[in-house]
Amino acid sequence: MTFARQRLGRAAEELVAASLERRGWRVVGRNVRLPSGELDIVALDRTTLVFVEVKAGRNDASRGPERPAHAVGPRKQHKLRRLAREWIAERRGPSGVGGYRFDVVGVSFRANGIADIDHIRQAF
Repeated sequence: MTFARQRLGRAAEELVAASLERRGWRVVGRNVRLPSGELDIVALDRTTLVFVEVKAGRNDASRGPERPAHAVGPRKQHKLRRLAREWIAERRGPSGVGGYRFDVVGVSFRANGIADIDHIRQAF
């Protein structure tokens, strides 16, 4: 992964975390490293614990799916489920959790720096 792509991904994660918090979500973990990989964002949407995968891209990109959120295929979904199980087993999560969900948020950056956010709730 190139440095520019890492910066793009970090910028997207910052934008998404701030957006979720503005909507009243409580972010309980960011860039959580586990033995099998990393979770981008773990947050509480009222009583639902949400594992949020953030995908970033540029509107003028010539490779990859048209919308970054579509880059989360079956293999990545399986990995995210495994990571969520690890996170829950390791931390037992915050109290009062009434359910779990996986969201995918795609962030497309335009050439002028403006970002389009595509939040898919219950993506899988």
